Amino acid sequence: MKGRTRRSGAIAALAAAMWMPVAPAGGVGAPETATRSSHPVPAPGPPARPPAPHEIPADVIVRAFVRAEAVALNLVVRVPLTSMRDVDFPVRGPGYVDIEGATALLADQATVWIAGYVTLYEESVLLPAPIVTGARISLPSDPSFADYDRAVAHIAAPPLPPATDLMLEQAVLDVMMRVPVESARSRFSIDPAWAHLGLRTTTVLRFITPDGADRVFQYRGNPGLVRLDPRWHQALLNFVALGFAHILDGIDHLLFLLCLVIPLRRIWPLVSVVTAFTVAHSITLVASVLGLAPEALWFPPLIEMLIAASIVFMALENIVGKALGRRWAWAFGFGLVHGFGFSFQLGESLQFAGSHLFTSLLGFNVGVELGQLVVLVFMVPGLALLFSKVMKPRIGAIVVSALVAHTSLHWMAERWGVLRAYEFVRPVMDAGFGAVVLRWVLLALIVVGVGWGLGVLYRQLAARFGVSKGDRGKRRRRPVGAWT
Repeated sequence: MKGRTRRSGAIAALAAAMWMPVAPAGGVGAPETATRSSHPVPAPGPPARPPAPHEIPADVIVRAFVRAEAVALNLVVRVPLTSMRDVDFPVRGPGYVDIEGATALLADQATVWIAGYVTLYEESVLLPAPIVTGARISLPSDPSFADYDRAVAHIAAPPLPPATDLMLEQAVLDVMMRVPVESARSRFSIDPAWAHLGLRTTTVLRFITPDGADRVFQYRGNPGLVRLDPRWHQALLNFVALGFAHILDGIDHLLFLLCLVIPLRRIWPLVSVVTAFTVAHSITLVASVLGLAPEALWFPPLIEMLIAASIVFMALENIVGKALGRRWAWAFGFGLVHGFGFSFQLGESLQFAGSHLFTSLLGFNVGVELGQLVVLVFMVPGLALLFSKVMKPRIGAIVVSALVAHTSLHWMAERWGVLRAYEFVRPVMDAGFGAVVLRWVLLALIVVGVGWGLGVLYRQLAARFGVSKGDRGKRRRRPVGAWT
């Protein structure tokens, strides 16, 4: 029994030793590359409770301003105090922040957790690490961060009175940082990696231009390098890459493209179908950027459900359809729907376009088309190899289309369930609604005109480069693009 007791005690001691955290110089959870000095000893004051532990905040909102003034770039940031999670700030009473004791820790923690996670560039030159020039604890109701000048003046003001009753979980930290620059008229970029401040971090970053304009960026997580005032070619290249990545990541768009080209064996039907799809989604993409798309909350789920339905339709058409000569018309019609889907991704990213809206729109569209071409380069030969070496074209098309239809049916059912959760409200018949109707009529006229123009163009091209007069009887028996 004594031996068992000694073994139990040894095990308990070992477990206790293993449970004790061993903190690096920067504190538990501090950045690996950051170092900081020991915490300053708070000045003697009223008795305070021992530090209260806290967990990583679930939802964190970071508010930040960036402005170049004279020979320095100023960065003003507000975050929840509990985001500095490697420090247990001293509290008093039922959990009120000990203002004096906590203030002694602010500059150190702001340097580690905020300044240490932001990288700034002037043109293409890496700037030095930001220096914290001011930090204070504020009330959550403080309105200073509605304006840059008010935020700067608030940080420079005296701290809160020591007797302020402010719960630790409600306190916010306001920080002022400064970086020397060559000129306030330079073009700056920022890489703010502040996602570690919470489980879900949303940042609202406002860049004050030298002319006083306020440019707002809002994003989740870490956005990577953000050009605060990009040149036109930078915006163009950035959005070309964005469009290219979007088409490769959009599995639903790729499956629709697969269903379009499965039965096509010749170059002309392939070109006509892909061109019609491209023109159609370009129309609705531009229309959405210009504000012609409905702003109702149910519209994005509706488009996502229709995209899944378009894949199902084209897959079933591959299985039961025979006449494929006017397949471009289906590609054009469903391309309008897919264009709205592209616009949702583009709409979230246009904030990074600076003043180059249409340049960025063009770049995104070019990126989408380049992505489609890359996919087709592998997709068409792959289908040809499958249908020549593995199975006959008709059987292979049915098998592949059936698999795609099965997957898309599940998507359509899921998205229909999401759409049904939204409440559809009858619009108010006023002047605003009339203006919306007129814009949609204009868009419909454009769509009809472009569709008619494509039909005329395709007929002329088919007559000029298609089959000869002697072969038209064969063409009637087997439409252009039919199975071979």
